[in-house]
Amino acid sequence: MANIEPLKIEEIRDAELLELIRRCEALGVPDSLFPRILARAPGYARALLRALLFSHTEGSVDHRLKEIIRVQLARTAGDPYFGGLRSTQALQAGLDEETIAAGSGKFETDPRFTAAEKWALRYAHEMYLNPENVDAAFYDEGKRHYTEAQIMELGAFIAFHYGMQVFARTLGAKPRS
Repeated sequence: MANIEPLKIEEIRDAELLELIRRCEALGVPDSLFPRILARAPGYARALLRALLFSHTEGSVDHRLKEIIRVQLARTAGDPYFGGLRSTQALQAGLDEETIAAGSGKFETDPRFTAAEKWALRYAHEMYLNPENVDAAFYDEGKRHYTEAQIMELGAFIAFHYGMQVFARTLGAKPRS
């Protein structure tokens, strides 16, 4: 069980929070566990879940790539909860476990990824492990593949999801088996 007990769904009275939990469950990221833990602070839960859903499902960067990055970050963070969840939207769009695993492995030489995707995967990796490498030259390379708005979308996505994953890890949250 998690280090902070999740509320039972019937204990949550906030209509917007219940709708956000429903949307999370439909996407598959997160399932209801993390939102039900967050529900102990409903205002924060609403804000975080809105941002989580927005960052993952909106914008112009491919949802499948975001899902690969999200799992890469969870694995880097040592977070079994977010690492074990999968986006139904990404899976329905054709993303498979082999590609997800490749995004956490030797993606730099993997032919299934485009040069743009390799840069985005490297962005996530470097931002977490070696932020000093994410410099002007790194961003100049990214601008060959993405607009500045897309780079900001990726950067915000990486920062937000990694933070949520570290938080979930401290909570001891585990995915349903």
